[in-house]
Amino acid sequence: MTISRRLLLSLPALALLPRGALAQAAIGTTRALTGQASLTRAGTSADLHPRDPLMEGDEVATMAASTAALELFTATQINLGPETRFTLDRFTADLGGVVSIGGAMVFDRPEDLPKLDLTVQSAFARIGVRGTRFFCGPSKGVYGIFVARGAIEVVAGGETRRLGPGDGIDIVRPGAAPSAVAQWKAPRIAAAFASVGLTP
Repeated sequence: MTISRRLLLSLPALALLPRGALAQAAIGTTRALTGQASLTRAGTSADLHPRDPLMEGDEVATMAASTAALELFTATQINLGPETRFTLDRFTADLGGVVSIGGAMVFDRPEDLPKLDLTVQSAFARIGVRGTRFFCGPSKGVYGIFVARGAIEVVAGGETRRLGPGDGIDIVRPGAAPSAVAQWKAPRIAAAFASVGLTP
């Protein structure tokens, strides 16, 4: 089941974008791409390429059998799995904001950097992030969220779960409450990270 995800742009497509979009300062970049992905900005879509800048409001969408690695300034890494949409709804470097995800994502921000006040929105949950490494996306037939480092707060179905290192939860459908917090086992963790082209 495809979820949602937003972000990127390609240099050959600059001429297609509204002039106002060019004046906006970049808040990130495309580090790497496997397969195909698109960037939608101000209603105009183009192919995504490595080193394309990312702006507030951008939506990145990966195609089947494709992954994308993004970086939000500074040093915040976003890895997207196949058929994922990622949107930079509102983001200020080193402060935070709101992003939307539909599909599989690993978020990674080093602990020695200032904490972000970031909210990750999906059809299944709202995730509050301060600076951590976590996965969210399809896992074992449900929507899974797993924390590798740091801590997050998840709100779904009117209930709140707080997850620390090694903790995971399942959400069976949009609007459902999360499962109880449990420690994920190594094979499931490995499969989750592999879905976005990473190792745990």
